[in-house]
Amino acid sequence: MIIVGELINASRKQIAAAIENQDTATIQTIAKDQHENGADYIDVNAGVFVGKESEYLQWLTETVQAAIETPCCIDSPDPKAIEAALTVHKGTPMINSISLEKERYEALLPIVAGTDFKVVALCMSDKGMPQTTDERMEIANELVNNLVKNNVPVENIYVDPLVQPLSTNNTFGVEFLNSIESIIKTFPGIHTVCGLSNISFGLPERKFLNQTFMVMAITKGLDGAIVNPLDQKMMANIIAAEALAGNDEWCSAYLEAYRAQKFEY
Repeated sequence: MIIVGELINASRKQIAAAIENQDTATIQTIAKDQHENGADYIDVNAGVFVGKESEYLQWLTETVQAAIETPCCIDSPDPKAIEAALTVHKGTPMINSISLEKERYEALLPIVAGTDFKVVALCMSDKGMPQTTDERMEIANELVNNLVKNNVPVENIYVDPLVQPLSTNNTFGVEFLNSIESIIKTFPGIHTVCGLSNISFGLPERKFLNQTFMVMAITKGLDGAIVNPLDQKMMANIIAAEALAGNDEWCSAYLEAYRAQKFEY
């Protein structure tokens, strides 16, 4: 399971303030905490700063990688902001995200084509947000095939089928889970990823729903998650589900987590 730490996002007041004040210590502490708790990538997002996103995303990328060697998940729909971050990024980044929306697709494709970047492919098109498995697969088929034709290896593609709130339609959970299963069967070697907290929007006990949904998604084949690595219960659920789904040879990761007391909280 690839873990993308989601905490350095300017939509959070603490992060927005740290960015505006160029508070290196706060950003680096949060980056280190996420890395030490299992993050494989650190998501960096400065999207709320219209007109300054490129400058701030570049600063975030430099600041994070001055503290840890973990690669960044460069999170923006703006190709100029992504290009600015790439000028300072060390190692192989994850780009979050390209979609089938015409303007976004045409702007981002030249940036990722022929590279070894990891690419999040969001199941979104100009028709709007897909609601069913079939609608997600229609987008995924065109988007993945186009990326492969443009020399993005299938193993570098992380399809995000797009989680929607269960409170607005009781089929949204099942349709998402079925999409995960269909995507990995249709494209051998491909990955899936999501930020799944949207599933619980508008409902009580959100963390409980999120943790349960994560386990269900892992049983369908989800192998990437944009989550808070400091959420001990979520991380414990992921480790246990990975073992139970047969993704943890000899249960070595599970036993290592047990010895590190990661199930005590």
